[in-house]
Amino acid sequence: MNAGKSTVLLQASHNYYEQGMRTLLMTAALDDRAGVGKIASRIGLGKEADLFSGDTDVFAAIVTRHEQDKIDCVMIDEAQFLSADQVWQLSKVTDELRIPVLCYGLRTDFAGELFPGSATLLALADHLREIRTICWCGSKASMVLRMDEGGKPVKAGTQVVIGGNDVYASVCRKHWKSGEPHRSEG
Repeated sequence: MNAGKSTVLLQASHNYYEQGMRTLLMTAALDDRAGVGKIASRIGLGKEADLFSGDTDVFAAIVTRHEQDKIDCVMIDEAQFLSADQVWQLSKVTDELRIPVLCYGLRTDFAGELFPGSATLLALADHLREIRTICWCGSKASMVLRMDEGGKPVKAGTQVVIGGNDVYASVCRKHWKSGEPHRSEG
């Protein structure tokens, strides 16, 4: 969270367009914070995107779009919400259609557990590039704390709760363990 993944995705898409190439942007249907079918960054950039949900055959969806209008690259935002099967389908896009697929998402949830889509991406990806952010202490933020309405850390619950800075804080492992989403007052 807060590492600029969507910003980097949108910049990469723009770079393709500058070279006369077309990208297919996709994002998770369950995350509608920026609006349904939209990828948006915290700094104000945004672009329309196709949606995927748990039952979407992403390979078939990409083939259909590619037949309509040649696609030079597929870019997936919120890739942690892909299923393991969908990640395998994306590998088929790369291997059989020879279209590069770039996925942007979180590795772990608020409990420090891998998302199923992220686990499969880590296993299958040809290349991994980490986009980093920092904890309030200045260390690399590698974990995400979920907070309740009172700002207290939540350590149990459903894996997915959609939210932004009001619900989550990016922190280092030390502050994730101690449950400190920000610098203590005093």
